[in-house]
Amino acid sequence: MVHHTSFAGVFGILFLGAFLLFGLAATIFWIWALIDCATKEPDRGNDKIVWILVIVLTHWIGALIYLLVRRPKRIAQYGR
Repeated sequence: MVHHTSFAGVFGILFLGAFLLFGLAATIFWIWALIDCATKEPDRGNDKIVWILVIVLTHWIGALIYLLVRRPKRIAQYGR
């Protein structure tokens, strides 16, 4: 008897693999943004604390917001 793998089974495994890969990449990106914020944001005011909270509480979405909104402004302002 020949056993054929169903299309749904293969699709399910591929979908699960892609989902896990995206989750791993998002977590690595989140950790990078958190470290970047914690080590390079200036200590003046509450900006560092606020951005760390945004990144921690919103995971990769907050990290993306930090990368697109705050990081370029910080680099232009402080050069780091």
